[in-house]
Amino acid sequence: MDSKKVINHITKWLDDYSKNSNTNGYVLGISGGIDSAVTSTLAARTGRPLLCVEMPIHQAENQVSRASDHIEWLMKKFPNVIRKKVPLTEAFETMKKAFGETNSKNHALALANTRARLRMTTLYYEAGLSGGLVVGTGNKVEDFGVGFFTKYGDGGVDLSPIADLMKSDVYALAKEFNIIDSIQNAAPTDGLFGDNRTDEDQIGASYPELEEMMSYLANGNKGEELSGRKLEVYKIYSRLNRANQHKMIPIPVCKIPESMR
Repeated sequence: MDSKKVINHITKWLDDYSKNSNTNGYVLGISGGIDSAVTSTLAARTGRPLLCVEMPIHQAENQVSRASDHIEWLMKKFPNVIRKKVPLTEAFETMKKAFGETNSKNHALALANTRARLRMTTLYYEAGLSGGLVVGTGNKVEDFGVGFFTKYGDGGVDLSPIADLMKSDVYALAKEFNIIDSIQNAAPTDGLFGDNRTDEDQIGASYPELEEMMSYLANGNKGEELSGRKLEVYKIYSRLNRANQHKMIPIPVCKIPESMR
């Protein structure tokens, strides 16, 4: 991949989209991870207003500090970048109290997704004030491979500039940008559970393994010849891809036959 050409291509795409939609720049949540760091840098390069929003909810301190350090780094390089911190822990706890007690085995996951949706609501509030576009930070493996995002949470955005890039491509752009080392070296995590679990802990496979499987299946292979760890990753990828199709395809609409009208 030619990183410089890709960077210029995405920057122009972002700029053109904002111009053609007659909107006022971009709004983006900064998590302290590699995807939001690269995406925010691409958006900043357009020269259009970029609001970087920090939205901690019981966040680990290293995630909070990485997000803050990245925004400071951006603001030194780009005068069009502004920041806002919206602490959401209290709002999240109020929602939990309103939901009430439950013994459901899905409780932790439901709360994790609620965090993501609370952040989405915050970003759209800020976009409503500024007239900007909410920019997504999902990459290709997450968005179209295993569906590792929250529907109407971090998946609720106006445009997705890096969704055709593999995770390794995102790291290549981060290196080209010289993104701060603490972000480039951090283990990927969604930070939605209030602990130190990584994406690999949740998924059961690393991003390099998932990328390899995504490319393998895209070439028409069926997995018959796989064994050992590759077979295990194949099963993980296939299971998640199948289970999360509802996130990747348009909302089903019940069509009424003309004969009934």
